[in-house]
Amino acid sequence: MIRAVAITGATGFIGRHVAAELAARGVAVTAIVRPGSRHKPPPGSTVVHAPLDAGALRGAFSGIDAVVHLAGVVSAVDARTFAAVNTEGTRAVASAARDAGARLIHVSSLAAAGPAPASAPHREDDPSRPVTPYGVSKLDSERLVKATEGLRWIILRPGVVYGPTDRAVLPLFQAAERGVLPLVGRRDAAYTFIHVDDVVRTIVSAIERSDAAGTVFVGHPTPVSGRDLLDAIQAAIGRTARVMAIPMPLTRVAAIVAHVAGRIAGTPMALNLWRYAELEAEGFVCRVDRMRDELGVTASVSLLDGMARTAAWYREAGWLKR
Repeated sequence: MIRAVAITGATGFIGRHVAAELAARGVAVTAIVRPGSRHKPPPGSTVVHAPLDAGALRGAFSGIDAVVHLAGVVSAVDARTFAAVNTEGTRAVASAARDAGARLIHVSSLAAAGPAPASAPHREDDPSRPVTPYGVSKLDSERLVKATEGLRWIILRPGVVYGPTDRAVLPLFQAAERGVLPLVGRRDAAYTFIHVDDVVRTIVSAIERSDAAGTVFVGHPTPVSGRDLLDAIQAAIGRTARVMAIPMPLTRVAAIVAHVAGRIAGTPMALNLWRYAELEAEGFVCRVDRMRDELGVTASVSLLDGMARTAAWYREAGWLKR
């Protein structure tokens, strides 16, 4: 029986939801929070301020049954930052978890696998070909986990995660409110999406099924096109917006300008050359059979329902007009 779980990245989007669910189940949650963080720790957790350093984490993991590793960066101005945090940070977490005798649930990303169209979705055993520094850093982190001798582990690779408290899709909701929505990327591309509630269910199952191991894709079985996403957002806010398709050459020019500007300012931009590499790909779609077979979880929140829940939370929080 799992009694104590440590979560790195506990103040992040997914981490807060996982911490809340585990605390509600009576699990003792230790929230690993980086020193100097201004984010509020999740309620019902014991906070330990520690960097992603093996020496600092060994004490924090003492008496812990399982570690959920969510800490990382998804945007940066240079590849070295991704490697330093996502890869080397995972090395430290894996080493500390092994030394503490804790099992590691390492939350990676579909980006580690690289692009795949809806017609030929990735399987877990397919070769990985990431196209961005973020994806490379996540793949390298997985390799470090697998190479850590004596560590018990499972690797989860979620697709695009969305839901209440997430700010990533908020600009699209705000654009829909203003009446104009941009359609960016290849028209034939599709993506694996998953609502945060289904991600939490998967992580909790991975914690509880201590014999589960290997790599598992995490997502809803229905691929999502760019137009599907915009339609779901419009339905969620109850109004129709004008959809403007942005030509790929124009997107590339904007990506180059934003990439250079981000480097000069030292601030990651929403659009850059790495994001463009994803947008010009044929999609990021994966099969989720192993998620069902190994963890007993099938994503149950549809895109329409999930976006409606997200919009309702945004309105309640004051992020959208009521």
